[in-house]
Amino acid sequence: MGTARLTEARPAFYALAPGGWRDYVTLLHPPYTLWHLSYVAIGAAIAPHFDAGIMSLTLVAFFLAMGIGAHALDELTGRPLRTRISSGMLVALAVGSIGGAAALGVLVAVRRDLWLLAFVAVGCFLVVAYNLELFGGAFHNTLWFALGWGALPVLATYFAAAETIRGEAIFAAVFAALVSWTQRVLSTPVRMQRRQEGALTPMGKQFELGLRLLSAAMVSLAVGLVLLRVT
Repeated sequence: MGTARLTEARPAFYALAPGGWRDYVTLLHPPYTLWHLSYVAIGAAIAPHFDAGIMSLTLVAFFLAMGIGAHALDELTGRPLRTRISSGMLVALAVGSIGGAAALGVLVAVRRDLWLLAFVAVGCFLVVAYNLELFGGAFHNTLWFALGWGALPVLATYFAAAETIRGEAIFAAVFAALVSWTQRVLSTPVRMQRRQEGALTPMGKQFELGLRLLSAAMVSLAVGLVLLRVT
């Protein structure tokens, strides 16, 4: 191996040693899950009336769907994280978590506005279609990642709280989509180098550093906005 590479061969910088409970932590993709949950908090924080209950329910729903369900399906397709979780368990995690997220979405829709069911339907569809690369992989691309993992959490949470979509929600959704697009642009070469070549080049290390910093920045922004509304 050349001197331009690292000796590290983990499939992701947050991946723990394989086996046992560590596989389940790795499966969550913790930095990226927190990153995308931050969009839920941002959507709640910019709504005209801050509703901590709605934000909490939406956080749980998106954690189930994206943090567990999407990543279980992704691991089921090709084992990119090289975990030892059985295929049966991954299927059970995906079905249970996505089903739970949908149930929470329906519950909030019944209490708030039935138009929320549209967000629930789109979210469940994208989680499955993107990660299983259905329809010939038509939805497994940067655009749908940006919309489903960036814009959707902002818009769904804002609508759940405000029961309408206003200009600030649209611009926040565009922001989230663009940042998510940037995430995928940076993460794709990093993922390929780690999983195919077993190490990162110096440029890959810089891309990965950018991902770490962006993850921390988005979580910090979300926490700051929520604190602004609750204090």
